Amino acid sequence: MAEQPGTLLFYLKRSTEFLEKKEIPNPRVDAEWILSDLLNLPRIKLYSQFEMPLSPKEIDLYRERIVERSKRKPVAYIIGKKGFHQFEYFVSEDVLIPRPETEELVDFLFKQKDTLTKEFPNGFQIWDLCSGSGCIGLSLAQLLSPQKVVLSDISEKAIEISKRNAEKYQLQDVSFFVSNLDNSLPTDLQFEIIVSNPPYIPETEKKEIMPDVLDYEPHLALFVEDILEFHKALFFSAKQRLKPGGWFLMETHPGYIQELESLALSLGFVSAKRILDSSMKERFLFLKTESQFES
Repeated sequence: MAEQPGTLLFYLKRSTEFLEKKEIPNPRVDAEWILSDLLNLPRIKLYSQFEMPLSPKEIDLYRERIVERSKRKPVAYIIGKKGFHQFEYFVSEDVLIPRPETEELVDFLFKQKDTLTKEFPNGFQIWDLCSGSGCIGLSLAQLLSPQKVVLSDISEKAIEISKRNAEKYQLQDVSFFVSNLDNSLPTDLQFEIIVSNPPYIPETEKKEIMPDVLDYEPHLALFVEDILEFHKALFFSAKQRLKPGGWFLMETHPGYIQELESLALSLGFVSAKRILDSSMKERFLFLKTESQFES
């Protein structure tokens, strides 16, 4: 297709070439996502609008955002949102960008829906611990119809983002706490299910992290100084908040999962199962507390 100066296709091609020169992975896809958001058009619809002229304001904004991407700023932060599972959530540099592997954690529980109904016939409450954008807890609120969902994070700004996401989907029965683990939760609050994607990358691995992540995503949500000490406190908080027979499902570091499994069992969880992600890494740890019917 012949491109006319000033058209959507003209700027899309120029932007793709610019990002390519800056060695940005998937330059065309990124250029399309930024443009589709700017024009409020589904990405697929760009292909039927190639000859559409862009206004001077749209051109300026598009150039500005493409320059941001060339500096490795993630597309999700540029457009302020990210698709996750069946949903789309607001994000900012105060929260981690939801990852495809975290969708697998949500999917695992979604596939257990019938089992959950049998194990917890009177209903269940979910706690999303280290909730960030709220993508895990708010997705489960919509997929599993729990009685209540509690989101907690040490970052006040992260909780503000998760509140916006709950409002977007008009979710009721969701509570929010700015809390270091369970310190700020009401003392009598207990759950049948706890989910978590806590920080789990040791500080020593910072040098291995790509600049898109290291320069823009919140280090508080990514890195821990001592992975075992941090998880000891995390497991303790989770265990004292779980009801008998309760479930704890977390995303973690495949290189440390065996040690974390042993640690969890030593702290009183009665069963532990390592679960593979789609790239065949042991990414998730599924723990249970003792049932009231077990001796």
